[in-house]
Amino acid sequence: MSEQSKSSQAPDRTPRVVIVGAGIAGVQTAVALREQGWRGAITLLGDEPHQPYDRPPLSKAVLLGKADGSTFDVDFAALDIELHLSRRVTALVPDAHLVETAEGPVPYDYAVIATGADPILLPGSEGLPGVHLLRTLDDAERLRPVLAAQHEIVVVGAGWIGAEFATAAREAGCAVTVVEAADRPLAGALPAEVAAHMTGWYADAGAELRTGARVASVTSGMVTLADGTRLPADAVVVGIGARPATAWLAGSGVAVSPEDGSVLADERLRTSVPDVYAVGDCASFPSTRYGSRLLIHHWDNALQGPRTVAENIARGEAEGVVYDPVPYFWSEQFGRFVQYAGHHVDADELVWRGDPAGAAWSVIWLRDGRLVALLAVGRPRDLAQGRKLIERGVALDRERAANAAVPLKAAAL
Repeated sequence: MSEQSKSSQAPDRTPRVVIVGAGIAGVQTAVALREQGWRGAITLLGDEPHQPYDRPPLSKAVLLGKADGSTFDVDFAALDIELHLSRRVTALVPDAHLVETAEGPVPYDYAVIATGADPILLPGSEGLPGVHLLRTLDDAERLRPVLAAQHEIVVVGAGWIGAEFATAAREAGCAVTVVEAADRPLAGALPAEVAAHMTGWYADAGAELRTGARVASVTSGMVTLADGTRLPADAVVVGIGARPATAWLAGSGVAVSPEDGSVLADERLRTSVPDVYAVGDCASFPSTRYGSRLLIHHWDNALQGPRTVAENIARGEAEGVVYDPVPYFWSEQFGRFVQYAGHHVDADELVWRGDPAGAAWSVIWLRDGRLVALLAVGRPRDLAQGRKLIERGVALDRERAANAAVPLKAAAL
């Protein structure tokens, strides 16, 4: 069909879904809508100039110069998805069913908020030369020559992104010091008894980890800690967390959490205003499985959630589906493949599988004897089996579950 023919049909293609955000959650929502048989118009608005791309490779292949990018393999034209790049969204007007942008309003019948999360800035460091974040393709491209020059780097934050960047920097031959305000790495993600066994990974890789170290100031070429320690730094990389990118929703009526800034979606990922959904890093949702509201800043959530949104839009409220996943993520750091499934916060028992001082081990969390979460280091089979057991709410035999030689599924009662 010619472009002119498509254009002449455009006014008749109703209704319209407008997706705000062209990261993985936004792109997957658009693709899933077509897979669900949505025949109306789909408009995808992205604020970056680049073709939509995947973010995990930024801290690995792209950063190390092993890949130029990670563009999604999606033919937007063939799927009749209108993609608008460098289109910054400024507001949502539900009463008028409009998404306001710097270039003018975009009408919608359904809107999907998929704006992701923005990295938290280190106070006093914004705009300083040599201080970097690692969220966008442009960020990775700015950091690539820093790694290639084998500079002396200070990483602020020993969370997932800090560990992954430190891994890449050491692989590139940089001198790396990681400073973490908490008393251990991954303090916000894992309990002390588990994270303690990951502390030595830094030294094993030739990186220095300083815990209990608060940054007092950053100046050109130097990071000064609260105790007066001065750390030379050709570059500073900040990885101290992210916050949902929802400030643009102010005044829209869309309910947002006052604690974490997430859009308060319901069990079907609907927001508090009609015909508007939210998905991915910017949205929290109630989990019946875990009895709490979850905010998940991980790739798998941004892949799975869009399928629920698309199905609920395409099939309508009467046939809507509930979103209640088993959270999953993975990380490659210091030569180890780390995977996690579930949600351990409300667990009442922890069981080790294997020696955490070794190269491969797992830890599982139980609640009332049932498996609710699992962390696997170099044991992908444990993760695959454990994820299925969590989905089914299976109780485990503790003695068999603690025996690393016994397949996890064989511990099911």
